[in-house]
Amino acid sequence: MKLRSLQLHGFKSFADKTVLELRDGVTAIVGSNGCGKSNTADAVRWVLGETRAGALRSAKMEEVIFQGSTRRRPLNYAEVSLVFSNEDGSVPVPRSEIEIARKVFREGGSEYSLNRQGCRLRDIHDLLRDTGLGANAYSIIEGGMIDAILS
Repeated sequence: MKLRSLQLHGFKSFADKTVLELRDGVTAIVGSNGCGKSNTADAVRWVLGETRAGALRSAKMEEVIFQGSTRRRPLNYAEVSLVFSNEDGSVPVPRSEIEIARKVFREGGSEYSLNRQGCRLRDIHDLLRDTGLGANAYSIIEGGMIDAILS
């Protein structure tokens, strides 16, 4: 099972729809300070079910929604989707790709979807149970987590 793409819209610094296509091999996200590197790792953990705002470097969950800037108005929702290749059959479903998405609204509602069908977070956890993926798994590591693991 491989992550093939990450799509963000309205998540933290990603006001516009942004699609990151991932190829085979090792992927590294590099860039200058403040360009959104950590926000991409936060987005992956968030769509996989992270519910603690502090784990996403926020005080409250509403802060994952683009807050606006001097030139842009705040958005009313944030949405992130992940597309995984399932060609190896890691997940026992008859699909070669699996899409997991999460959307949260500024007024407080939130929804998850699996292959564009509404679902519960528990359904996503059940699907990924034996894959090593999840909001708290070590398959997604950001810089601060490395220090915590080593100490």
